[in-house]
Amino acid sequence: MKHTKQLLATTISTLLASSSALAVDLITVYEQAVQYDSNLAASQAAYQAEQEGAYQARAFLLPNITANANAAHTDQEYDNASSADDSFKSSEYGVSLTQPLFRADAWFNYQASQYNSQKAEADFSKAQQDLMLTTATAYFGVLRAEENLATAVSAEAAFKRQWEQAKERFDVGLIAITEVHESRASYDSIKTSRIQSEGDLQIARENLARLTGVVYEEVNELSEGFPITQPTPADADEWVNTAYQQNWSIKSAELALQSLNEQLKTEKSGHYPTLDLTANYSVNDYDGPNPLDNTRDDATVALVFQLPLYQGGGTSASIRRSRFLVEQSRQILETTRRNVKLDTRSLYTAIKTDIDTVASQKQNIVSRESALEATRAGYSVGTRNIVEVLDAERNYFVALRDYANARFDYVIDSLSIKQAAGTLSPQDLVDLNKWLQASSQTQTSTQTQP
Repeated sequence: MKHTKQLLATTISTLLASSSALAVDLITVYEQAVQYDSNLAASQAAYQAEQEGAYQARAFLLPNITANANAAHTDQEYDNASSADDSFKSSEYGVSLTQPLFRADAWFNYQASQYNSQKAEADFSKAQQDLMLTTATAYFGVLRAEENLATAVSAEAAFKRQWEQAKERFDVGLIAITEVHESRASYDSIKTSRIQSEGDLQIARENLARLTGVVYEEVNELSEGFPITQPTPADADEWVNTAYQQNWSIKSAELALQSLNEQLKTEKSGHYPTLDLTANYSVNDYDGPNPLDNTRDDATVALVFQLPLYQGGGTSASIRRSRFLVEQSRQILETTRRNVKLDTRSLYTAIKTDIDTVASQKQNIVSRESALEATRAGYSVGTRNIVEVLDAERNYFVALRDYANARFDYVIDSLSIKQAAGTLSPQDLVDLNKWLQASSQTQTSTQTQP
């Protein structure tokens, strides 16, 4: 494999030597996820098991040496009185060696085990990339929920203030009661949204805690200066070609197909002859009354040839079954390639859309703020009604929320396309981590501590 597939805690620690560590940032969370995530641990164990399976399969190609020994005491009694009863002791010990010379099934099975080991390695690499993306998605899910809650809190305060002002204006006879009701309805609606946002934030924190076993009250925020840039390379076909070569799901499916092809050869070899070299050495010791009893050494070397002629049709059935499994694996590989191609192209398009959306939403905030100020001014002089003011307020806060969501969408889509291409690495998280900073409230709290 081209890439190193080890647990990434050591790699991350090395990369962090050149990056600034923050209190609770993405890298801190990811390091804890690497140590805690059970899915990654299971994938690593599966990889290690398949490695041992390859060693186990190789053993059938290597010499087999066996030592043996036995001892016996024999009593003999004869019905014929003329025959003397007898008793004697005997012992035997020796060693035997068997060296396979031609065993096609063992060779092909060993080849299949090699591919299975490489497949498990690819699955382990995919699990590592999955954990990177899952951790980042959960981390920014918390930030997204915090941004939505902050916007909802600000909106609730603004609508509450609008409702209170409407009551004051009604009390002095400047507006009708309907405007008070409109303001109250909008305030109640946004209050409900704030309550829902609080629940969403709690769920997001629990989702992140599931990966690490730690509940984080504060996570570092994405800097406003985070660059929104075009994907590199700026060609969807190049991303797809890279994915065909490096995507771990494709690699795993390819290796599974190769393994099953070797397994098909193993089943076909059930019709092939086998040839083994055997060597035996034994010492036989007889201790009895017969003067011919003695100690005898035996040594033999032999070639053992076997040719299977008929096994009840089992070999042919195994061959047919393996052919169907190979065809199934071939179709799974094709489906995987198609899905990766679709995902990669879709993510490329999504990133392009995210870039335009971020720019559009940023300008939309400016436009909505200007419209809100104009509507408020018009309302104060009587040219606008309360419904227009409430709509302008609502549109402004929606623009704030959508802008934050568009930035987070861009971050996650940028990581997702790298995962689809098989190029996502810890360095991508380290680079992203540089744009995370403690919230202003956290910084103020830290600075005021004695």
